[in-house]
Amino acid sequence: MKIKPIMLVLAVAVLGAGGYGIYSVGMKRGMTMGGSAPAAVAAEKAADSIAAGEEATRRHMQQGIKAGDVDPLTGKTILFYQDPMVPGKRFDAPGKSPFMDMLLVPIYAGADADQGTVTVSPRIQQNLGIRTAEVVSGSLAPRVEAVGAIAYNERAQVLVQARATGYIERLHVRATLDRVHKGQALADLYVPDWVAAQEEYLSVRRMQGSDLEGLIDGARSRMRQAGMSEEQMRLIESSGRIHPRITLTAPVGGVIAELSAREGMTVLQGTTLFRLNGLDSVWANAEVPESQVGSVHVGSMVEARLPAVPETVFKGRVQAILPEVNPGTRTIKARVELINQNGALSPGMFVNMTFAATGGREALLIPSEAVIRTGKRSVVMVAEADGKFHQVDVETGLDSNGQTEIRRGLQAGQKVVVSGQFLIDSEASLSATATRLGGAPPPAADATQQHVGSARIEAIHQDTVTLSHGPIASMDWGAMTMDFRLPTAGLPRGIKAGDRVQFTFVMGSAGPQLVAVRPLAAGGEQK
Repeated sequence: MKIKPIMLVLAVAVLGAGGYGIYSVGMKRGMTMGGSAPAAVAAEKAADSIAAGEEATRRHMQQGIKAGDVDPLTGKTILFYQDPMVPGKRFDAPGKSPFMDMLLVPIYAGADADQGTVTVSPRIQQNLGIRTAEVVSGSLAPRVEAVGAIAYNERAQVLVQARATGYIERLHVRATLDRVHKGQALADLYVPDWVAAQEEYLSVRRMQGSDLEGLIDGARSRMRQAGMSEEQMRLIESSGRIHPRITLTAPVGGVIAELSAREGMTVLQGTTLFRLNGLDSVWANAEVPESQVGSVHVGSMVEARLPAVPETVFKGRVQAILPEVNPGTRTIKARVELINQNGALSPGMFVNMTFAATGGREALLIPSEAVIRTGKRSVVMVAEADGKFHQVDVETGLDSNGQTEIRRGLQAGQKVVVSGQFLIDSEASLSATATRLGGAPPPAADATQQHVGSARIEAIHQDTVTLSHGPIASMDWGAMTMDFRLPTAGLPRGIKAGDRVQFTFVMGSAGPQLVAVRPLAAGGEQK
């Protein structure tokens, strides 16, 4: 009775092992099937890379090698260890990953890392969508865009006041923002003080005599002091009657911005009854970033567009740059006077404004999207031959119409990356930083020393061949399976996967490079 649970556990273990074996075979077959597809090739290479990394980690654990040491097999400095599935975590010693059931893999300092250079194959460039653009010499004029708020043109503001003490008998406008036209009646005032002054003037005019000019001028002066205009005095002279009432009219067309009059109220001389604002032109207070205010000048032409009527362009000029910076938005107001076509612009509206470009000059230009701004510096990725890219610190200038001026760091004719540069820059920055932390770069391997070994060909690729070789004493290598770059002349004719060969190689900067490959007979003799 006690044996059954044990048998059950053994059965589950056997089934689990069998399932894992089937899974492993399926993964290998899935990775090798359709090998001509880029995704399958990439997956196979990624799996081989992880396997090679785990093999290196096992060797490091046996030899007591850790981060900061030089790997005797590759001659490269080990920067750190990481889990390929969790690359954000770094470890100083080899071992098992705390996240996955696999070993950590070593990350080495590249030969070009101190130069911030990375190499990307053409196929990977195409997959990542990397695009480049040439550094050109051209003319760049500052073009500033800003938003603005419409306000009344204060220069078109008019006040209507009482010229004498009186009473408002009738009010023709009764609310603010009412539209009025030039000459429209606003209010009727009865002025008692005018009655006595007018009667005196008319009485002097009726008198007979030759020396009355002085009296007439005196009476006219008293009417003028009472607040009467020349037009009103001429009306009294022509009609010969008293006119104690006056009708106040609008001196300009616009809107009633302020209304202080009410029917029946008494007003004193000089009291402001109406404030009118003309609408033929309005102000637009543009919020210009303080970093761009140097490109905006008094008198510059401005085009404004209103979201409500996007087909209409309102034109005007910069009237003034107000000497005050908004501490919250770090902007400076530029006052622009716009012609109010058809009265479409009303105070309080927002408009999009474009300041005309002036003062263009010759400069080196690149697309603005090519510039990587880190806050303290500006970086671009320069594309070189053979798929190599490296960082260049640049000093930027004007930025307009998708083009950025380069003052220092580039030359005309160079090519910069405009798409996918963030991926390349992150890789170059990581390599460069790691090299600085790791100290001096490792000594380069002797590319002239040749090493000999025997192996079985596992697979032949376009540029490399996978060999399962025995120990190589000259390199202090044990038996392993790894990739070698093909000889310059290629493999001998007739060699295929499964053949046993004797090979000679050298250690180059790009890894082991085959020099010669000779087939071996079944007994190990050369053919």
